[in-house]
Amino acid sequence: MSLGLSQHRVEVHPYDPLWPELYEREAFRLKETLGDWILQIEHVGSTAIPGMDAKPIIDIGIAIADFEAAFDTVHLMAELDYVFRGEQGVPRRHFFILGRPRTHHVHMSEITGPDWIHRLAFRDYLRTHPDMAEEYRAIKARLAAEFPRDISGYSSGKDAFVQKVLDLALRA
Repeated sequence: MSLGLSQHRVEVHPYDPLWPELYEREAFRLKETLGDWILQIEHVGSTAIPGMDAKPIIDIGIAIADFEAAFDTVHLMAELDYVFRGEQGVPRRHFFILGRPRTHHVHMSEITGPDWIHRLAFRDYLRTHPDMAEEYRAIKARLAAEFPRDISGYSSGKDAFVQKVLDLALRA
C-alpha cells in the first residue's frame, strides 16, 4: 500500500482496498478535533470509488453550516498538522492538505452549497455506473501519462468528463 504524492507529480495508482480504512481513521481524528463543526463527513474523490485507480491521496469532504464561521477551524486543523490553502479555485470551499508527501486533502464546504452537492453526486454516480467509472479510469490513466508533472493539465483534461457525469447525476 502506497499513500502520498509529492507536490507537482501526477501518478495514478491501482485501487487499494485499504483506502476506505485510511479514510475512516482520518475521519475519526477529524471528528474528535472538529466536533460540532462537522454536519456530515464523507470519503470523496477517486479513492472513494471501489475499483477506481487514483492518485494515492485520501480526499475527505466535510459539510459545514457557514463558510465564513468555519475560518475558525483553521487553527483546529493545524493541530492535526493540516495546512490551510484557502479556496484553491473553488468558491466557498476551505481546502486543507496533510503530509509531505501529501496523503490527505480535506474539502470543507457548506452543506447546501454546490461544491458539497457536486462532490457527492459525482462520487455516487460513478459508484453506481461501472461503465462510466471505467471510462473515467481510462481518461485518468491517459492524462497521468500525458501530464506526469502538470497537475493543472491533468485536472483540466478531466473537466469535460466531470461535467458530463455531473449533468447526468443531477438530472437523476
